[in-house]
Amino acid sequence: MNRRNFLRNTGFVAAGSLFVPAFMKPLEAMALDELSLYKNLVVVQLSGGNDGLNTVVPFGNDIYYQKRKSIAIKPEEVIKLNDMQGLNPNMAALQEIHDQGWMTVINDVGYPNPDRSHFRSMDIWQTGSDSNQFLSTGWIGRYLDSNCQTCKFPYTAIEVDDSLSLAMKGMTKKGIALKDPAALFRNTNDPFFKAMLQNDKEHLDEDNLGYLYKTMIETSSSASYIQNTSKVYKNTATYPQSGFANQLKTVSKFISSGLKTRVYYVSLSGFDTHVNQIGQQGNLLKQYSEGMAAFLKDLKANNKLEDTLVVTFSEFGRRVEQNASNGTDHGTANNMFIFGGRLKKQGIYNAAPNLGDLDTGDLKYQLDFRQVYGTILDKWLDVNNADILNKKFNPLDFI
Repeated sequence: MNRRNFLRNTGFVAAGSLFVPAFMKPLEAMALDELSLYKNLVVVQLSGGNDGLNTVVPFGNDIYYQKRKSIAIKPEEVIKLNDMQGLNPNMAALQEIHDQGWMTVINDVGYPNPDRSHFRSMDIWQTGSDSNQFLSTGWIGRYLDSNCQTCKFPYTAIEVDDSLSLAMKGMTKKGIALKDPAALFRNTNDPFFKAMLQNDKEHLDEDNLGYLYKTMIETSSSASYIQNTSKVYKNTATYPQSGFANQLKTVSKFISSGLKTRVYYVSLSGFDTHVNQIGQQGNLLKQYSEGMAAFLKDLKANNKLEDTLVVTFSEFGRRVEQNASNGTDHGTANNMFIFGGRLKKQGIYNAAPNLGDLDTGDLKYQLDFRQVYGTILDKWLDVNNADILNKKFNPLDFI
């Protein structure tokens, strides 16, 4: 088969990227007794720059209402968490989660010299870089590159999507992206695909085609392992009818079936609310909250919540003052949500944003986002955060 037909027929190259770009030994030989239980990390990305001030509302601060005359959440509508802050009313599903002690809000998370570009700021968050530093590997990818016990397998990190985020790409190892394990298994068991694996081993000695051929072998092995492990678990929990909730339902199935995975990555987009923010953000926060609440209750029912940590981020917050289109423009610092069954400090982790001390109209960050990453790496994934983040960040005390 010539190079052009090989690339066209395999269907493993799209938009210049590989379907599953990672190396591993064939998994069929892996003994069942290697399987064990792990602490799981679930990363949730809110794409577009979620407005943190209308998510965790500083209803106790008059400046908030002065700056947002038409889009502020009324005090009587806020789901109050303390005397200063509370949740957007569309996040009512998280009130029980908060009351159970499964939720922490970290205020004013950011980084020095913030960038207001969606693409650049997302790269900074996904790679864990300084604002003037450009990295080609993600912070989770570098964790995979480290010498953790199971990081030789692509399914150590799974993104529930069709493509792999930069956060999941290391120098030598990468995660795997899939939405439906059964569909991936069917595709890798297609007769043409199987014939390619059997008959075209000479491609292993070629640079580009050798890489693709090895990827096909690894994809087939991963697909078999993921499907055969997860299919035994039947999820009976009720989830909302949304794409985001379906992603979390898939993660719950993987966790509850005992899949040998440490990190999961999901996302919800649409948070770039320059115009008519109230309705757009409200709908998204409702999807997020209802999906997250169902997910956490599902994990609790399956005795998996104690071993699961969920962290939610967005690439930046919004400016404190609303714009003329009943929306908000790109800002800087933002809040992060942490969920789990082993939180040391529940509710509000640190002081509310200081709306009287701004940096040219933007919030000043209190905590570097890499302190959150560093805490997770040190205390949850059991690696030295300096080895992953390229310098030491002092951990926080939420776990």
